[in-house]
Amino acid sequence: QVRLVESGGGLVQPGGSLRLSCAASGFTLSHYDIDWYRQAPGKERELVASITSSGSAIDYADSVKGRFTISRDNAKNAVYLQMNSLKPEDTAVYSCHIKVYSAHYWGQGTQVTVSS
Repeated sequence: QVRLVESGGGLVQPGGSLRLSCAASGFTLSHYDIDWYRQAPGKERELVASITSSGSAIDYADSVKGRFTISRDNAKNAVYLQMNSLKPEDTAVYSCHIKVYSAHYWGQGTQVTVSS
C-alpha cells in the first residue's frame, strides 16, 4: 500500500527556517518523481517544488525560488523540503505527492505557520 507521511511543520517567525520530511512506504520511491504542494486557507493548491526520480532535475515555484530547496534520499525512501527566509505568505498545509501510472497519492499534510 502506497503511503506518504509528512512531518516537520510548525510555527516559525518570519525569516526563520523549517525542514519538512516526506517518508514513503509501500513502494520504491527512487522510481518516481515527487512533488511538494501547499494549500493556504481559501486558496487553490499550489505546486511548490518538484524533483525527478534521479534528482537530476528540480523545479520551483517562482514564489519560493532561492528560499526553498527540495532534495531526496532514495536510500531512506524520503524527500525533504528545506525552507529558509520564511514569510507569512508561506503559511499553508504542505503535502507531498507522487503519481504512479494514473494514480495520484498524497500525504496527510503538515501545517506550516509563519507568524510573529
